[in-house]
Parts: sequence; structure tokens; C-alpha cells
Amino acid sequence: MTKTQSISRSQLLATEKTEKLIFKFAIPSIISGLVSALYNIVDQIFIGQSIGIVGNAATNVAFPLSILCTSLALLLGVGGAANFNLCLGAGNKEEAGKFAANSVSLMGIIGIILAILVNLFLNPLMIAFGASGEVLPYALTYTGITSLGIPFLIFSIGCSNIIRADGSPTYSMLCTLVGALLNTILDPIFMFGLDMGIAGAALATVISQIISSIMALAYLLRFKTVPLKLSYFKPKAHIGLKITTLGASPCFNQLAMMLVQIIMNNTLTYYGSLSPYGSDIPLACVGVISKVNIIYMAFVLGIAQGCQPIMGFNYGAKNYKRVKRACLQALGAVCVVSLIAFASFQLFPRQIISLFGQGEELYFHFAERYFRIFMFFTFLNGLQPMSSFFFTSIGKAQKGILLSLTRQIVFLIPLILILPRIMGIDGVMYAGPVADGAAALLATFLLTRQFKTLDKLQLQKETAIS
Repeated sequence: MTKTQSISRSQLLATEKTEKLIFKFAIPSIISGLVSALYNIVDQIFIGQSIGIVGNAATNVAFPLSILCTSLALLLGVGGAANFNLCLGAGNKEEAGKFAANSVSLMGIIGIILAILVNLFLNPLMIAFGASGEVLPYALTYTGITSLGIPFLIFSIGCSNIIRADGSPTYSMLCTLVGALLNTILDPIFMFGLDMGIAGAALATVISQIISSIMALAYLLRFKTVPLKLSYFKPKAHIGLKITTLGASPCFNQLAMMLVQIIMNNTLTYYGSLSPYGSDIPLACVGVISKVNIIYMAFVLGIAQGCQPIMGFNYGAKNYKRVKRACLQALGAVCVVSLIAFASFQLFPRQIISLFGQGEELYFHFAERYFRIFMFFTFLNGLQPMSSFFFTSIGKAQKGILLSLTRQIVFLIPLILILPRIMGIDGVMYAGPVADGAAALLATFLLTRQFKTLDKLQLQKETAIS
């Protein structure tokens, strides 16, 4: 990219109407998130239709590993992108380039290490994640194959944040879109055409992740804002520390989700066996509903991630009024999406769950109740992730981490462990809305305080100028 092009890109973030910028950056990010969700959802649909409840339960058992990969990708991708935009806003292009390159290097290293570890400890991992006797063989087959794609999954998700920060949200979206479409095409070919069953779904996923990674790598070779010199890719401890500091918030949020999923799976298996539903029905239902929730969260996180370059750049440039305006506009969009999701979950739970295969009446009864009770505060659920990304974007990592941990670790996990002792398996359902309500209150409190701080900083800036 020429110097003139780089300046115009910076001027765009500094002067273009924030609502137009949010639309420009958020729409590709949302599409990217939705397409990324297809990796799991398409597998879930085909597996549910061909294998049934046991297949759905197996993918649910494997899901925590997918969350772990996403958490590491966000740790490095969001952390690298946030530092990149802050440096760019402050006018330090060389430092920005080092953050982007180091982030990419760390993705490759960590992805390979994790893939090796998962294959070494696959069987105990699946048991720890809640696999029962009948579900375990399917979980081992599916995860054993998908674990080979771990480095590519981390690389493709992480690089999408770096590419978006470089001002190419559309290409970032295309990397994920091509992979997901390929996965959708290969799934029925491998599962039904080649009669590979659940192994075919896993193989299709790995191939698609490899293609997405190749596209991301091709972009890095022609990075626009600053040239990524080969020397920039050598990992540096101080750069890595700053990357992980600002990437910790979304990472911890995903890790907390993984821990919740593991505890949830084991709790459902235990208390489900003591209920009329049995152990497999709750495990399968919650697995499907978790994947549906990913679609809703793709909109929320897409809006939040799309705003990150806008808020980060303008905070680095000390344009605090634009930071606040962008955040408020994004929050408005998130609230609209959340209300639509809430209505869908409350009015059409049976129709949604039917997309993932058929089952006995008890299966649908549990799924409908879980949708309506556990997901009751969906209309508030966008506040916490949006606020967490806001604090990460402006370099307030500690507050971002706090918001990431409270909903899952401080509120939800204790409730999942305590309420079923009193209410049986229904206790799991009621843990959700209680935790969601508490997390929304905390996010609102911290966000309001930070807005007041931004107002003071803007006033000080204007007073100094005058």
C-alpha cells in the first residue's frame, strides 16, 4: 500500500460517520461469524439426520475443544489486532507491523502444540468432556480427525482479526465463507456418497479449514497498511505479552464457555440419568441449542469485532467522542439483534430443534423447555460481550477480562453446580437466566462509568485546544 492510501485509510477511521464505518466493518464480520458457525452446525445437522441423538451428543462432547481453539485464536488475533490499531492510531506503523506479524507466528506455534497434545490425550479428554459409553466411540472418531485441523482452525480464525484490522473486512469474511461452503458441499459427499459417516463430517471440516488458512496466508503476503517484513515474524516476549494482555478478555470468555460446557455436559449426564429424560437426551438437546446460540452470538460478536478498529484507532488518536458514539451505536444494533433472537427462541423452539433431526416426544419436550427457560434473558445477552470488546479495544484489558469471567465463572458455574441439587435437572435450566441477568447489570455499571471518563477526557482535550 502506498503512503497516500495508508493516510486515506486512517482519515476514514478518523472522519467517516461512525454508523457507516460500523456497517462497513461489522457486516463482513457478522457474515464471517455466521459462516464460521456453519462448520459446527452443518456437521450437527447432517450427523443428526444420519446418526441421530447419539451423533448429536458426540459432537456436543467434542465442542469444548472447538471452543478452546477459538479462545486461543482470539487471544492472539484480537490481541494483535487491538495493539495494531492502537499503534496505527498513534502513528507508529513499524510497531503496528510487529504486532501483526508476531500474532501470526504465535498462532502457528500454539496450533501445532495443541494438536499434538490433543492426539496424545484424546481418550481421557473425551471422557472428561462428558462422553458416555455409547457416545464415546463416535466422539473419539470425530475428534480424532478434527484435531488434525487444529493449527488451521486457530490460524484462520486468528488471522481474520488481523486482516480486518488491516482494513479488509470483506476478504476476512471470504476466507471463512469459502471454507464453510466447501464444508457444506463435502459433508454429504463424504458422509453419504462415500459412506464414511461421522468420520466423513470430520474430514470435510479439516479440508475446509486448510483452504481458509491458505487464503489467509495469501493475504498476509500482500498486507496493505504496513509491509510485514520477515524480521517482524520472530516472536518477541514483550510483544507477545502485550498481545496476550489485550487478547485475554475474549480468550477468557471462550475458556469460560469451554469450562461451562464441560461442567454442563457432566451435570446433564448425571442428573439426566436420574430424570425421565435419561442421560443422552439432555446432552444431545443442549448440544444442538448451543450451536443455535452460536448463530445469535455471531451477530453480537460480529458487531463488536467490527467496531474494534474504529474504537481502537480513535482512542489511540484521542478522539474520545467518536469512541463513545461508535460504542453506543453498536450497542443499539446489538439490542435489536438480541430482541429478535429472544422472540425466535421463545416462539419457535420446536421448529428450530427439528432442523437437527428427529427424536421421541421427551426429546422435544426437554428442548422446548430448555430454550424457553435457559435462554430467557437473550434480549440482555449482547451487553456483556459488547462491553468486553469495548474495553479491549481501548486498551482496558483488566475490565474486559472481568466482564469475560463474571457471567461464566462467577455466576453460571456455581449455579449449575448448586441448583440441580435442589431442583434436579431443571436447576440447570434456571441457572442460565440468573447468570445472564447478573452479568448484564455488571456490564451496564462498568460501561456507564467508562463513558463518564471518556466525556471528561474529551472535555480536557477541547479545553486544552481552546
